[in-house]
This record gives sequence, C-alpha cells and structure tokens, in this order.
Amino acid sequence: MNPDVHRELIPRDDTLHLIRALDAMKGKLLHAAEQWQLLDDTGHVPASPAYTDLLQHTTDAQALFGDVVQLTADFARTTHSMNRVGSAVLPHLSKAATLSGHAAPHFAEVAETALSLSRSSDPTDRQYRENRMVIDHATARAYLRRAAESLHDAAKELDNHLDFHRFFPTPSRRERPAPPPPTSSARHR
Repeated sequence: MNPDVHRELIPRDDTLHLIRALDAMKGKLLHAAEQWQLLDDTGHVPASPAYTDLLQHTTDAQALFGDVVQLTADFARTTHSMNRVGSAVLPHLSKAATLSGHAAPHFAEVAETALSLSRSSDPTDRQYRENRMVIDHATARAYLRRAAESLHDAAKELDNHLDFHRFFPTPSRRERPAPPPPTSSARHR
C-alpha cells in the first residue's frame, strides 16, 4: 500500500468507535429536543410554568454541550484530525459544539421569563412574555436538533471513509504476509 494513502486512513476500529460515539451523542441531542416541552397538552404555556423544570432543561443542555465539546476536543487531539477525512470531520464537530452551546442560554431565558409571569398582571404583558418563552424554548430545541445534524454529517464523512478502506484493505496481524524467504547467497558450497 502506498505509505501516503496508509497515513490518510483512520484505522477501521477507531472509525467505527467514533461513529458509534457520534450516533449516541446525536441520539441524546434529538431525544432532549423532543422530550423537553414547554407547552401543555392544549398547546399553551401553562398558567404557572415550573421554573425548576425549565432550569433543569438549562442544566441538561449545558451538560450536553460539555459532552459535545469533549467529543470534539478528543477528536481534535488525535493525529487523525489532521488528515483528509479528519479535516472534513472536524468542522462538523466544531459546528455541533457551537450550536449545542447556544441552546442552554435560550433555556435559561425561558426559565427567567417563567419567574416573571407570576408578577405580570397586565394580560398584554403576560401574552408577550409567554410568546417570548415559546420562541426561546423552540429556538433552544432547534439548536439541539441542528447540532445533532452536524454530528450526523460528521458520522457520514466517517462512514464514507469506511468505504475507502475497502479499496485499500490493511491486513490484520493474522493476515500479514509471511516474510520473504531468505535470498540465496552467491556462495554455494
């Protein structure tokens, strides 16, 4: 195998491990975006939104952000991040980190606004605050979904890289060719 091509290959096991990690993180982000709801069964903001629940969305979003950043940093530290496929994967991971980082502040805004609803006696002001909460909550969830899409794109790059492995298979340790037989010497007795 051409040594330049060999250097470009991320070992198959490393690639599969990273794809599984990306898929798991993508699943967590999508699950959070789907499960964290603001509206009640009638599609309205509850009369007294639970501040602690909304604050928990903020805390959990911050933890997800930390996980995405850690995944990105771990990959960036590998030598694989500097080759062709790594250079294609890293921007997707970076984008996922940025997008997931935007979710927590929006969830925090929702929680803060929920506290102010009880102090609002003006129906117009209350409606404005409820609308603001809905927009911020939907925006935060959209950031989580978009971060998951970026992780999906990174996994797709790695999946394509696995296809590249088929064209340049690396023999396993058991399949390594035997060393060539010793050459006969010029002297014969």
